[in-house]
Amino acid sequence: MQKLVSTMVIFSMMLGGLVFWANTSSAQTPIQADDLGISYGAKIGLGTQDVRTTVASIIRVMMGLLGIVAVVIILIGGFYWMTAGGDEGRVETGKKWIFSGIIGLAIILSAYALANFVINSLVTATTDPTM
Repeated sequence: MQKLVSTMVIFSMMLGGLVFWANTSSAQTPIQADDLGISYGAKIGLGTQDVRTTVASIIRVMMGLLGIVAVVIILIGGFYWMTAGGDEGRVETGKKWIFSGIIGLAIILSAYALANFVINSLVTATTDPTM
């Protein structure tokens, strides 16, 4: 068992040396000024879209998903209410679900409006008007 472990350690050290040797031999090309910045991102497959626009898109998608969740909560409340069959407890549960969904939807819409205002203000403040 000990011989197997020592053989594996030696093998892994040799393999690590090969990886290190391959890494250092391929790092001979100097970095060009064109390799930095947005052109570098485009070369490795990233987009050239502005970061502020990307963040705004992510926020919009997340707010849309949260809006869908709030609508589903309202639908669950409506299902409880419609299937209550005269049971006051289930009617109250349905009303609570609907009320919670409406409050959540109001919070989500106000957060969306606030985030939209802040992002638009930041874009306006950081954009050069001479461009």
